[in-house]
Amino acid sequence: MSKLAAVRPAYWIAGVLLAVSVVVPLLVSTYARDEPRLWGFPFFYWYQLAWVFISVITVGISYQLIIREERRRRAAQGLGNPDAPAEGNER
Repeated sequence: MSKLAAVRPAYWIAGVLLAVSVVVPLLVSTYARDEPRLWGFPFFYWYQLAWVFISVITVGISYQLIIREERRRRAAQGLGNPDAPAEGNER
């Protein structure tokens, strides 16, 4: 089995979400205009601000996907719950 086949779908989805939230705001042709205006603001400004919030959402979704996949992987390998306190470190 190749290394590429071993990559789980959660990693691919997270990667695509992160790539979209980075690449789309860099495509100048998508926002290089003045109209439509929103509350008096030109399209450029509110479009870029919208991408800030969209990026927060996509990063959050990606984070949750990766954390869930890592927990599944650790459980399958018998490594236990990463959120549980380590034994011997309790106060």
